[in-house]
Amino acid sequence: MATLTELAELVGGRVAGNGEVEIHRVASIDAARGGDITFIANPKYLARLQDTQAAAVIAKPGTESPGVPLLLCDNPYLAFAKILTALHVRRPEPRGILPGALVDPEAHIGPEVTLHPGCVVGRGAVVGRGSILYPGVVLYEDVVVGTDCTLHAGAIVREQCRLGDRVILQPGAVIGSDGFGFAPDGGAYYKIPQVGIVVIEDDVEIGANTCIDRAALGETRIGRGSKIDNLAQVAHNVVIGEDTIVVAQVGISGSTRIGNHCTLGGQVGVVGHIKIGDHTMVGAQSGVINSLPGRQVVSGTPAIAHKDWLKASASFAQLPDMRRDISRLKRQLAELENKLEEK
Repeated sequence: MATLTELAELVGGRVAGNGEVEIHRVASIDAARGGDITFIANPKYLARLQDTQAAAVIAKPGTESPGVPLLLCDNPYLAFAKILTALHVRRPEPRGILPGALVDPEAHIGPEVTLHPGCVVGRGAVVGRGSILYPGVVLYEDVVVGTDCTLHAGAIVREQCRLGDRVILQPGAVIGSDGFGFAPDGGAYYKIPQVGIVVIEDDVEIGANTCIDRAALGETRIGRGSKIDNLAQVAHNVVIGEDTIVVAQVGISGSTRIGNHCTLGGQVGVVGHIKIGDHTMVGAQSGVINSLPGRQVVSGTPAIAHKDWLKASASFAQLPDMRRDISRLKRQLAELENKLEEK
């Protein structure tokens, strides 16, 4: 529980109305009841303020109060996230190495950790202070896991890969699987050893069943603060910059470099050995086949400026009629040319 004034201090906002109202939970505007706080981030929901039963509402400055106390801040959605964390998220108390966890005698386990039954920590691996390994987590030899990391059930980190601090691996994430490298050998393929590693920097989250391949040589690197959704594929020697968002089912081919503060929408495909500049947004299901300068929005396959893609896609449904019209015009033109030749 916290008072509305305390929550306003937490998020850097101010209170309009009774700041001593007690808040116990965060709820949607339709489901909120006494003791709940809700939020309005989209102006189209402002009308619902008249009927909400919430004890308080997070809103932008200038919002008129319908009799409900308001927590006013410039970014209600961010405030909602911080308050949700404060009221609902509790990090489990450390429990140490639980029975059933298999830890090599030469592993280095920091204080205040929790290693659940069924997790395996290999020789020379390091698990930093306060980190949690849930059942089925496997750390190969010489893996480094930083402080306050959370590795959920079934996550795997292969040999020598490194995780920074406060990294989250969702269930089934695989860090350091072999890159897809094969040299043609007549009618067969010879496997190229993948002897590099993966480096995950601080405050990165990797989604469920996402695979990040180790480098053939050197590093595959995910920059600080980046977030990768479920079921994504990051190939060997890819470098992703800081605070970049990669949405579900994205595939990034080998040795491509993605800049800082980029967003790749769902099911985007990126070819290998190209560069995408900082602050680039790529629309869902796009195919990026060439390097892109930064600070632009692109869509489509091949990816082009988003505004041009919208114009092109609006024409797709008209293509059959346009084809018929062009064929008709060509026939008419041919008839006119024949008449002119006869004269």
